[in-house]
Amino acid sequence: MSLDTAARVALTGPLPDLRLVTVDMDGTLLDADHRIPDSLWSLLPQLRERGVIFCPASGRQHATLAAQFAPVADDLVIIAENGSYVAHGGREISSTTIDRGVVDEVVRAVRDLVATGVHAGAVVCGKRSAYLETHDAAVRAEADRYYARLESVPDLLAVDDDVLKVAVFDAGSAARTTAPALARFADTHQVVVSGAHWVDVMHADVHKGAAVQTLQRLHGISRSQTMAFGDYLNDLQMLDAAEHSVAMDNAHPQVLARARYRAPSNTQDGVVRTLRTALGLTGAP
Repeated sequence: MSLDTAARVALTGPLPDLRLVTVDMDGTLLDADHRIPDSLWSLLPQLRERGVIFCPASGRQHATLAAQFAPVADDLVIIAENGSYVAHGGREISSTTIDRGVVDEVVRAVRDLVATGVHAGAVVCGKRSAYLETHDAAVRAEADRYYARLESVPDLLAVDDDVLKVAVFDAGSAARTTAPALARFADTHQVVVSGAHWVDVMHADVHKGAAVQTLQRLHGISRSQTMAFGDYLNDLQMLDAAEHSVAMDNAHPQVLARARYRAPSNTQDGVVRTLRTALGLTGAP
């Protein structure tokens, strides 16, 4: 399928050998109120009955995702922190941390940005908790949305934890301001714009696609048996890992160009509607 037609067609029929479904959260599964749509809960047992693994894959913290999926979290495989932490039922499957010296350099770079007047803040994302040193109410409120375990500390350079990533919030445009300021880390690490206001710095080998490939190897699942849904730049490698890649109608242009199929937007229950088609289910959920 060429880039001219990619992601311009909807899935029109069932997928006979689907075994793994990976789904981004913000802008993809979550509705306009940042909630899991009610329609998903009745679909999850049907996926399980058919032997299909359903896997949330997000830049969000594992604790946050586990809380959101609390009724079924013990049965779920969760890809958290943009792929740097993968767990099944709360048990770690894989994790990739970044060097403490690099963490400190990123923190200092963000402090320098703030000193120039940029409305930003760094969140150091550890295995035990996430950490924030700013007292800026707007930064704290935004971080609270993604990190169920979030500690305020006087100095991020003194945090004692295994660090999975550094997430940087920019109240303006992350792509125009924060990402260029952190571009020097891209020579040795993943620096990805994960949302309109977020940039993540992670180990060079970390992304959602690598986490999906780990699950595929563990469960003997092929790319052709995998379906992935995404909307933003941190979803690109995950889409590449799935033959049945789906971009939401509200997706970033690069995501629309990369995916095989297109789904209705997150505000129109696009993930569930497309999954029902993939399972051959008809009628209202």
